[in-house]
Amino acid sequence: MSSFRVTGGQTLSGIIQPQGAKNEALQILCACLLTPEKIKITNLPDIRDVNNLISLLEGLGVKTNRISASEIDLQAETIQLDYLTSDDFIEKAASLRGSIMILGPLLARFQKAFLPHPGGDKIGRRRLDTHFIGLTKLGAIFREDEQKHCYQIEAPNGLKGTSMLLDEASVTGTANIIMAATLAVGTTSIFNAACEPYIVQLCQMLVRMGAKINGIGSNLLYIEGVSALKATEHRLLADMIEVGSFIGLAAMTRSTIRIKDAGIASLGMIPTVFRRLGIKLEFEGDDILVPAQESYEVESYMDGGIMSIADAPWPGFTPDLISIVLVVATQARGTVLIHQKMFESRLFFVDKLIDMGAQIILCDPHRANVIGLNHSISLKGIRMSSPDIRAGVALLIAALSAKGESIIDNIDQIDRGYQFIDKRLQQLGALIERI
Repeated sequence: MSSFRVTGGQTLSGIIQPQGAKNEALQILCACLLTPEKIKITNLPDIRDVNNLISLLEGLGVKTNRISASEIDLQAETIQLDYLTSDDFIEKAASLRGSIMILGPLLARFQKAFLPHPGGDKIGRRRLDTHFIGLTKLGAIFREDEQKHCYQIEAPNGLKGTSMLLDEASVTGTANIIMAATLAVGTTSIFNAACEPYIVQLCQMLVRMGAKINGIGSNLLYIEGVSALKATEHRLLADMIEVGSFIGLAAMTRSTIRIKDAGIASLGMIPTVFRRLGIKLEFEGDDILVPAQESYEVESYMDGGIMSIADAPWPGFTPDLISIVLVVATQARGTVLIHQKMFESRLFFVDKLIDMGAQIILCDPHRANVIGLNHSISLKGIRMSSPDIRAGVALLIAALSAKGESIIDNIDQIDRGYQFIDKRLQQLGALIERI
């Protein structure tokens, strides 16, 4: 198991470009199963979760041609459904939560699918109900094998369009249902659909493939099923979580960093939330320039109340950046309440920050009160372990701003979501090495 050795307290500078969006990549890769024709994907991130999903698709029989680290051709002309019950598939799918998004395409095209209980970050309960209920309404039948910890899914009479109200605006659940509905007979309406930019991207790709989807970008989608989908090309958005991470990195290390090709139009509330923490951002074309600041002050509400930052479904603030915002708040001037509503274990990394000298009161599994140190007291380097992708990068940002040396263990978690992060940070002047 690899670790990062970080010597903190360095001022960074330079240009960094965010990778393609991880969360978009997982659903776009699964969408290739909807057609026997070729799909070309560009701006693909070269990260562990994406590469594991590509390996899983190859096992299913998808032909792949990795033109470069960021470009791939996929063709699901012949699919080996027997592979779904193999030990290799079960091992790979169980370690990757994104594998659940093969269900919709496989059901739509082959009327059957199989899935072990998926893995992913241990950040609290992450229900699969939205996926299962939505696909059931389209005609799927689910059977759970508790001994083998897997699901067997069939649609013996094919999928049929219907109207549904999702119990939650799940991004992956919405993606699964959309993909299934594109080849269903009749029209499907999905109310309370997730409308994140990644869902918009998926819908636009499917339309280019021949799907009929209305209401793209809203929480009410109408999908008229078609008999077949065709080839297309698709370019992934910049990863908004990386963009937010780099903004936080610049603020914590008091550095000037230019984030190149940041995809500003698709960032939603992200710039607004960082500005509420007092961080200056300058937009130059599609670049974000974060100038060096000796200090940044948390805004108060108009009535003088203490600032509260909470996650919410799009267009609210993404939960994947709550860990980053919490770390950034530790060196702000002022107090902020961080409210993580969606996952009850995502704040359990704050004990490491407290060990580093941060002033944080963990109120309960969902809320933490952060009293900013205003850079008057530096965090100190310690040894710690990365519990999940986002908390791991938050701890890395804390280590880069801290005084002394830090060791971050279990960095395989970080590698799942951030490509070559150590090499890219070294180019900014960070003292970080993989050990």
